[in-house]
Amino acid sequence: MPASMPRVLLAHSYFLAHDAKQWRKMKPYPPLATLLVASMLRERGFTVELFDAMLARSEAEFVRALDASEAQIVGILEDNFNFLTKMCTTKNREAALAMVAAARARGRRVAVNGSDATDHPEMYLAAGADAVVMGEADATFPDLAAAWARDPEAGLDAIPGLALLDGPPADGLAADGPPAVRRTPVRAFVESLDALPFPAWDLVDVAQYRAAWVPAHGRMSWNVVTTRGCPFHCNWCAKPLYGTRYAQRSPANVAREVRQLAETVNPDHLWFADDIFGLSPRWIESYAEALAHEGVRIPFTVQSRVDLMTPSAVAALQHAGAEEVWMGVESGAQKILDAMDKGTRIVQIRDATSLLRQHGIRAAWFLQLGYPGETFEDILATRDLIREERPDDVGVSVAYPLPGTLFHERVKEQLGARTNWSDSDDLAMMFRGTYEGAFYKRVRDLLHEEVAAFSATGNAAGEAHALFDARWAELEGSEASFRTEKRAAGPSGGSSAFVRA
Repeated sequence: MPASMPRVLLAHSYFLAHDAKQWRKMKPYPPLATLLVASMLRERGFTVELFDAMLARSEAEFVRALDASEAQIVGILEDNFNFLTKMCTTKNREAALAMVAAARARGRRVAVNGSDATDHPEMYLAAGADAVVMGEADATFPDLAAAWARDPEAGLDAIPGLALLDGPPADGLAADGPPAVRRTPVRAFVESLDALPFPAWDLVDVAQYRAAWVPAHGRMSWNVVTTRGCPFHCNWCAKPLYGTRYAQRSPANVAREVRQLAETVNPDHLWFADDIFGLSPRWIESYAEALAHEGVRIPFTVQSRVDLMTPSAVAALQHAGAEEVWMGVESGAQKILDAMDKGTRIVQIRDATSLLRQHGIRAAWFLQLGYPGETFEDILATRDLIREERPDDVGVSVAYPLPGTLFHERVKEQLGARTNWSDSDDLAMMFRGTYEGAFYKRVRDLLHEEVAAFSATGNAAGEAHALFDARWAELEGSEASFRTEKRAAGPSGGSSAFVRA
């Protein structure tokens, strides 16, 4: 290792400006996974720079940062805790590939990491990446950077967790088809999450985030993660990076990070980006006690499942300061939940929503339209469940087949040339569902409007109900024209795994 370690420029490719829907929502979060790698690099003696694409306007800003940097090693490492990155949209991919090409054109060593790169390493290697980090980047990228620091031409086959061109770069890039790829031994998962340093928050322009959040929402939210992986087996859920294991930080470790954030960033709200926050009530209650010990309390939002919202879990969430829980409700039809291998029951949806409301915690639902076998009657069952239980908010998307899922395997013969959404508002049907994508967009918009109208009372409530009944009747009258079997041409094609829109 040289006495003076070289600089490393880290970046990610999610530009909020490339996603009109998310730009309107204006809920930007810094690249948590990228910043964890930054801290790991610092522990190895590297000087780290960050290009944060989140609030940048285009790839041209990355090029300017690249030209201004002396770093000869570039890591384009996606925030793998951000569900928008995990959507693997074409706009995100195009931005990443352009950034790879820019770094390579300037003679930098460049590696990439993310869900899309893990699914399609040949695409990123063909664009000029020297290596694709497969899976978690926390240990692999620092090992890679250390090898390049010793010798930019170093062989990389001894470093676990990489995908490399199988042959000289010129051969791979010049090939007519996808380049041949070889993989080094699989890197073991990071299991001791408490051993990881806290993210390098000092690399983030906090004032820029505050300036984006406060005018839009009156407060600034910040992101934290306590776990990796999800032990459940919903058959549409892609897990290319963290898998089905469930690694969890200790409550005390998380509470220390929250206290540090309170002292340095001073957020008004926290978003826990875990797929599943607090698998057990005991962990949540211990976290509440650890927060009290640290003398900090910041309202927060989490994601969980309806079958985990037991009385003790909800009471513990209230004690810890939870403000809102997003749950994967998916559908109001039990047959669709069963087809998804969701493992939940309609009664659990009702009970979880009621329990949260009793404890003063907002109950929000993720819903998925268009899963194979869903009929209009099933859509109405979802609508009726919303009307009866009145969640505080809903997020509605359509079934989206991504590689590595059972759902994708089941519909892959129906997929065409187009395999990804362009952005989070696309909602194109990539397989032959019951209806075309335009129909599901109409359903989505109507569901959102109904939920927004729940606050109406008295005569206004009766008028709103009658209005929505009329609109649903109109939709039912036109649904036959949106059925896919009416079309002469086949489906537009796609890739699979439902993602939250």
